[in-house]
Amino acid sequence: MLQPIMHVLNTQRIILASGSPRRKQILQNIGLQFEAVPSTFEEDLDKSLFPHPSDYVKENARIKALDIANKLAGDKIVPDLVIGADTVVAMDNTIYEKPKSHDDAFKMITGFGGRSHTVYTGMALVSPSQSSIVTSGELTKDGKFRLTLFHEGTDVMMTDMTEEIVRMYIQTGEPMDKAGGYGIQAIGGTLVEGIRGDYFNVMGFPLHRFSRTLANLYQPQLSQT
Repeated sequence: MLQPIMHVLNTQRIILASGSPRRKQILQNIGLQFEAVPSTFEEDLDKSLFPHPSDYVKENARIKALDIANKLAGDKIVPDLVIGADTVVAMDNTIYEKPKSHDDAFKMITGFGGRSHTVYTGMALVSPSQSSIVTSGELTKDGKFRLTLFHEGTDVMMTDMTEEIVRMYIQTGEPMDKAGGYGIQAIGGTLVEGIRGDYFNVMGFPLHRFSRTLANLYQPQLSQT
């Protein structure tokens, strides 16, 4: 998907506004050259203000990406592209982020047992408004950047689990830095019966949607040169 423009992407200064090792791994696996500069945004938005979980994750991603874009621009180091992302799990109109304790993780994972939930990732792509390559996207209010927002949702079916299975999974430590309290790419994958949608989205980065969107941002200008 990105191969026709990879030679251009790898001349750009690309920033991933996240410290997530899963997101870094996914981008490294496709050969994209980037720097990881995690945002310090505390993700303390009032969830009740958002009509849908997709709106919540997109707003978090937007704030993270613009936070880093503005900080780097203030240091006179303007990146060509900043990538922001935020992932949550949603079920029964409740949004689940990373568990705050082992008890919290137990409640989350137990509640998912034998049921389907949805993983939502919001993405924000931020470029300087004066970019000669990225000329689409919504201008920010200050006119400094162009912003493209999107999200992806993946349905995940969890198996029935005994209390012993859940508690011993939590003892591995894996759930504590994962939205929804599990990681599909490791031990948590043994608890998943199946998914409908993008596997990488459950890891926290919707790879296909990201690649397609990035290609649409870069390809039009390149095709004219």
